[in-house]
Amino acid sequence: MSALFPRQRREVAPGAVHVPGWLDAEEQAALLAACRAWARPPAGLETVVLPSGGVMSVRSVSLGWTWQPYRYVRVTRDGTPVKPFPDWLGTIGRRAVAEAYGAGPGPDFAPDLALVNFYDDRARMGLHQDRYEAGDEPVVSLSLGDTCVFRLGNTETRTRPWTDVELESGDLFVFGGPSRFAFHGVPKTYPGTGPAELGLRGRLNVTIRVSGLAA
Repeated sequence: MSALFPRQRREVAPGAVHVPGWLDAEEQAALLAACRAWARPPAGLETVVLPSGGVMSVRSVSLGWTWQPYRYVRVTRDGTPVKPFPDWLGTIGRRAVAEAYGAGPGPDFAPDLALVNFYDDRARMGLHQDRYEAGDEPVVSLSLGDTCVFRLGNTETRTRPWTDVELESGDLFVFGGPSRFAFHGVPKTYPGTGPAELGLRGRLNVTIRVSGLAA
């Protein structure tokens, strides 16, 4: 989806920063190739089933740690060890935090896990908090493929107030500080809006995080 006017970097809420087009076409292609490799078995793309019996509409693959309701573990649902978190992805995470907050990348942000969610035409993500990490380090979010509506809410409730932001392929979104535990979700995607040259049908979201958990 092309914008009529250039999209501007902005602080959506205190500590929540949107940087449009942060990944160039070559970087997007490289990250997509990595995601496709991670999605293959063993410990590949899987569907998360909630204790209630509900099935999440996104499919996911994890690196370093994997989220299973409602905790992080080192093995997938079938007992296969999770794929390792690569150092180069941590470097991207540090660059992203530096970009968002204007600080040098340094060693302070030391991510050790990534969650990769794939959205097909029907997938959505309800409002939730990222609160299973043992700390409050920022969450780095990278988008590939189709444009989505990203809904950033408040820290107290799933109801309003919230702000909707359209995230396009290559966009960076970082939320930390006062917004670290804000409710957020993806109520809508726009099928067929990703860059044709990327060759991705659907949307991939790569979130890079610090677990705060013992190795």
